[in-house]
Amino acid sequence: MIDRLSSDPAALFLRWAGAWSAIMRGYFIVVSVWWVIDAELSPLQLVVLGTALEISVLVGEIPTGVVADTFSRKWSLVISQMIMGAGIIMSGLTVSFWPLVISQVLWGLGWTFTSGADIAWISDELAHAGRESEVDRTITASARWKQIGGIVGIIVLGTIGWIGGVDSAIIVAGTVFILLGLAVAVVFPENGFTRSDGDHLAESLEIFRTGSRLAFRDRQIGLVLAATLLLNGGAEAIDRLFFKHLDDLGLPGTLDPVLWIMGLTVVGSLAGVLALRFVEARIDGVGAPRRLYVLSVGIAVLGTIVMAAAPEAITGLAGTFITRGIAWSVIPVVAATWVNRRATSDVRATVQSFLGQAESIGEISGGIALGALAESAGVPWAFTCSAALFFLSALLVWRSPAGKELEPSPA
Repeated sequence: MIDRLSSDPAALFLRWAGAWSAIMRGYFIVVSVWWVIDAELSPLQLVVLGTALEISVLVGEIPTGVVADTFSRKWSLVISQMIMGAGIIMSGLTVSFWPLVISQVLWGLGWTFTSGADIAWISDELAHAGRESEVDRTITASARWKQIGGIVGIIVLGTIGWIGGVDSAIIVAGTVFILLGLAVAVVFPENGFTRSDGDHLAESLEIFRTGSRLAFRDRQIGLVLAATLLLNGGAEAIDRLFFKHLDDLGLPGTLDPVLWIMGLTVVGSLAGVLALRFVEARIDGVGAPRRLYVLSVGIAVLGTIVMAAAPEAITGLAGTFITRGIAWSVIPVVAATWVNRRATSDVRATVQSFLGQAESIGEISGGIALGALAESAGVPWAFTCSAALFFLSALLVWRSPAGKELEPSPA
């Protein structure tokens, strides 16, 4: 059975993406309730959790990207899931603030080993099989599989949290994530990547320098990095405070909070599947990533304004559905596909790591500021500023000519 699954890297990658997302989406649903209801964290504390995570990502992103380009993409994924699984389990064992911060630091460090390595792995394996033309569609399809897997994970872990306790669901998520990492070690091939046999330090530095030159000299990659920086300046407030905002607006007390957030996320994920199907059919054209990026960020602006202006929970749920369900499903995969299209194979994971760093810098710089604003003036004001940053990101891409027409591939 393992041989049969390993024979098609695209099918293997899609199955892994679905399982990965099932655990991660389910975990974030139950841990959001854990932080707000059980740990009773303030808006600023919630954002500090995210900032601690992003600082660990910022510090580790480039070194771990170089590891993936020098040693192994497959084993970077395995290491990632071991560390992230440990962080997840730790977050379910305490409601104390500082141990929760440490758990997020572990999660962020583990994430950096996956960031870029997954896309680099599937790109190389398909190229090795003579199927390089399938890369963009496979990456986009993986986002749809993640949405479907996320729905399953949300329902399963949400049900465990509802019946057996939120902490139990978190510990189950971390344990299964570690087991998934062991499955990657056994099942994933690595035929399209050649490990460096020379001076690893020298080659790592050269990969970093080459990736840096490409990231900052290619107009399209530079545009995506700048837009991502702006976008994520406002994203951290949405990701960390959306459930706090819904709780403040007054979720109807007829259902357990876990069931409310589970239902909202499942419906949003279904909408995300349809949106990604739309994107998957259109991602290959000249200028398509640019157009799709502007459209999806515009949708995020609309949803965030609805969230900020919501007078009661139902309207807030609608805004959350638009932003997190639809826009958040599309934006990351369009950005990653766009960058991957311009990156060369030898530095693919490293360049993707620059995209992860742009996300982290944006979230660190905007997160604390918007968290402090939410603490002093209220969450709606923080969301209004988030919408403004999203608008600037879309405007930047729309006004730039980069990616509008076919440009020579980077050398």
